[in-house]
Amino acid sequence: MRRAGAYILGCSGPALTAAERQFFAQANPLGFILFARNVRDPSQLRALTESLRAAVGRAAPILIDQEGGRVQRLTAPHWRQWAAAADQIATVGPENAARSMYLRSRLIARELNWAGIDVNCAPLGDLARPETHNVLKNRCYGSDPATVARIARAVADGLLHGGVLPVLKHIPGHGRATVDSHLDLPRVKTPLSQLETTDFAVFRALSDLPLGMTAHVIYEALDGGAPVTTSGEAIIYIRRAMGFQGFLMTDDISMQALSGSIAARCVASIRAGCDAVLHCNGKLAEMEEVAEASGALTEKAAARASRALARRRPPVPGEVSALVTELDALLGKRRDA
Repeated sequence: MRRAGAYILGCSGPALTAAERQFFAQANPLGFILFARNVRDPSQLRALTESLRAAVGRAAPILIDQEGGRVQRLTAPHWRQWAAAADQIATVGPENAARSMYLRSRLIARELNWAGIDVNCAPLGDLARPETHNVLKNRCYGSDPATVARIARAVADGLLHGGVLPVLKHIPGHGRATVDSHLDLPRVKTPLSQLETTDFAVFRALSDLPLGMTAHVIYEALDGGAPVTTSGEAIIYIRRAMGFQGFLMTDDISMQALSGSIAARCVASIRAGCDAVLHCNGKLAEMEEVAEASGALTEKAAARASRALARRRPPVPGEVSALVTELDALLGKRRDA
């Protein structure tokens, strides 16, 4: 069987164009990622996921960012509207935070699973700090490493129990970034000894998760010249010191934290040790460039992808109404206090 490409790609709209269908069949991307531009209603979304898999002739993973809050691609009226993670955690209080986020993830997974989406880009292991940029801050689960690790684990478990693979992000941490990496390159000067007991500790605790996403952040303690995504030194640290052996994809390769052409970014990411490039905007000309520059999965990357995708399971049996009732009770308990 032909090895899949070392890239995960988007598409331009709610249905595949003839050109996209032909390109995907030829390029054979490992998987796909969907955004709000691809979503209209449940039936349309399910038809789209079916057509994406048909284009490559296999059960390719299909990703989405369904964190809740501002980063939520499936929205009302067809899907449940969620508060930002930080707001939900504040509502239920520390004693109920992990359980409430587990229930939330189970319910999100149910909606994704029905639509044919089997990978969610969550949980976040990033620590919220006073200086954390607003693009990230209320998406975080807290500022204490042990607390964040516990809640992130609950999110991952909720997704897995709901039949959806989690993607741990943004390895090895994005909370110290004071600029938006969609637009600029963050640089962190914190000493390694401090990072290892704070930001990095969360990701070390979650290193057994099947999939991960890099941070477009320069950590001078790891490599002062390149962001994690394109730094061989940083990727070695993630693999060896943090112990993350899962499948590692880049954050969106078109974000402006990275410099150079799309092709140069792809080459640098794969050479650094990322298993696959994530390209999100659905522009066909750029996707052709990504496929050409990234090539097929390496043997090691293909093995990691196989191990990760082998963890896809049917949802754990359970009454959805019971999950909804329990979560709503937790959310209402604090509101009514």
